[in-house]
Amino acid sequence: MIVIALYNLKGGVGKTASCVNFAYLAAADGYKTLLWDIDPQGSSSFYYKAKPKTHPGIKKLITKEGGLENAVLSTDFELLDVIPADNSSKSFDVMLEEMKNSKNRLKHVLKPLGEEYDFVFIDCPPGFSALSENIFNAADIVLMPVIPTTLSIRTYYMVKDYFKEKELDIKKMMCFFSMTDLRKNMHNEIMDELYKDKRFFQNYIPYLSDVEKMGIHKAPIMEFANSSYAARSYRELWTEIKEGVL
Repeated sequence: MIVIALYNLKGGVGKTASCVNFAYLAAADGYKTLLWDIDPQGSSSFYYKAKPKTHPGIKKLITKEGGLENAVLSTDFELLDVIPADNSSKSFDVMLEEMKNSKNRLKHVLKPLGEEYDFVFIDCPPGFSALSENIFNAADIVLMPVIPTTLSIRTYYMVKDYFKEKELDIKKMMCFFSMTDLRKNMHNEIMDELYKDKRFFQNYIPYLSDVEKMGIHKAPIMEFANSSYAARSYRELWTEIKEGVL
């Protein structure tokens, strides 16, 4: 089982859209796939129309009282399951508090799923916290979308520094450019510079309206614009990521 956490210190960088599309593409490739929506905004759950009638509650999911398998829902797509967000602020606070007790709590929670799934994608909340440190320890890959702008690059270096400070395995940190506009000189210049850092995949996700339309269709982009440039970009990037982790 390969655990891939989609993460960024800041929001609005295309993290959730990428998580939704990568999970879809992994399942389409024949891999048993789970998407766990930990972000309290619940956007991944929204895209997959996943809303449980009764949620077992975050506390039971992350303590010895229960397991993640109790919260797994099937989706409309073969081989793809989802654990929807428990998006109440109270539940999120419980998760944060629980993670303070152990840096590896999330890793232990995920371990029983190892024989069931080939890939687990985690849609992470932004920011640094005990939860994010747990996610970084549990993940095989911390996949970070980066917009090629000054502020976004600043957060990239902040995350790198956090990995060093917490003595996390920096090799887990892999990045790709998101919401890219090659008509802008700054985007080109920043990308050329950061491609020298072997942490970045060569393929990137352009800034396109089809990605924004995922919210209208409540579906991965391949379901409503499969022949689009955006869908092709996600497929090419996923192929590159898959080759890098398998």
